[in-house]
Order: sequence, then C-alpha cells, then structure tokens
Amino acid sequence: MKTKNFKRVMVWETPVRFFHWINVLTIIVLTVTGFIIASPPALHSSAEATNLHLFGIVRFIHFGAAYIFFFNMILRLYWSLVGNQFASWRAFWPFSRKIWNNFWYVLKIDIMLLNEDHPDVRNISIGHNSIAILSYLALFFLALIQVFTGFALYADTSGWWLPKLFSWVVPLFGGDFMVRTIHHIATWIFILFSLIHVYLVFYHDWLEGRGEVSSMFGGYKFVREDRVKKSKIIKKEKKK
Repeated sequence: MKTKNFKRVMVWETPVRFFHWINVLTIIVLTVTGFIIASPPALHSSAEATNLHLFGIVRFIHFGAAYIFFFNMILRLYWSLVGNQFASWRAFWPFSRKIWNNFWYVLKIDIMLLNEDHPDVRNISIGHNSIAILSYLALFFLALIQVFTGFALYADTSGWWLPKLFSWVVPLFGGDFMVRTIHHIATWIFILFSLIHVYLVFYHDWLEGRGEVSSMFGGYKFVREDRVKKSKIIKKEKKK
C-alpha cells in the first residue's frame, strides 16, 4: 500500500513506554534471581564464610527489583487515570462491547494467519487489540499474585513495614511451601506470556506494517487512514 494511506499517530506516551521497559527489565531480573534463590548453585571456595556474600547479593537484587516492579505497577495504575485514551483504564474495561466485537477479528488473524488485505484486518484497534487487553488484565492479576506471595515470603526477614503487610498470606495458604509453589508457577506463566507476547508483536508488525515494535520506543504507530476516520484523536488533530 502507498505511504499516503497511513497516518502517524501518537499512541504510547513517554510514561507508558517507561513503565513497559521497566517491567521488562525487572521481570528478567526477578526471573533469573528467583531461579537462583529457588535452586542455589553449589559453589566451592576457600574464602572465609564472612567474605562469601554472593547469595545475599542475589537476594538483595531480587528484592530490590521486586520493589521497583511493585511501585512501577502503582504508577501505571495512576497513569491509567491521567493518560491518553490508549493508556486509560477505560481501554481495559473487559465489559466493553467494542472489545468483544474486536475479539473474533483478532483471533482469526492470530490463529488463521489472515493477510493484510483481508477485510477482518481492518478491524484491529489502534492501541491494544482485544486479545492483548484481556491478556494484560490476566497478567495484572498474575502480577498481584506475585506481589502478594513474594512479599509474604520476604515478610519474616524484612525490617520494612511494606512486606510485613503481606505476612497474613503464608498462614492463609498453610505455610511457606504452598506460597513458594504458587510463586514459582506464576513465574513460569510470566515466561510463557513473554514468549507469546514477543512473537505476536513481531507478527503483527510484519502483518500490518504499522510500527508495532518501534512504537514502544518512539510512541508512534502508522495507522491506515480508513481505520482512524472515526477516531477521537484524528478529530482533535483536524480541529487544530
């Protein structure tokens, strides 16, 4: 298709992009350090025990990343109240008719591998599509599980009040073992989601050619004009 049929639209604001990449980095750090904590390697050294702090450093990095992940999530929730229409909580409202109308279109594209010329492809939303929205909602609740179980396991050894707020979680599930198991399973779900997420982002970028990948760096997508004629953003730009 010709370039003139596309319009450059700011979709992901700077804070949203920061939230995204902070999440990426913290999840990677939490996953790596979490596996080390769950199954620490046997290291032999002739140094004095007081000089061996490797495992303590791993724990420190893990808990530090956990705090960053937690406060980043809080700030993202705040931005859902003040950000643009693509970052707003309204865009993630699961009971919207628009989301479910879009669901089957996107499902056909992802599973049946429809091409760009297929009419169903024109129904893809400018921001997150419906499957992405439902996936991110599920991921948000999974993140809450990780926060609750992670801080609960840290509560007994922490001197700060924040982890201790979650100390009730361990007794609720009958002990550390069950909480650790839930935490571990949720980690693997995060890994699986990340793999699928990366694949679909690159796939949609190839299918639609609208800058799906680069938009998370620069914020802009190149959207077909026939998809954005009814968009509020386009109407605002025309008024300007």
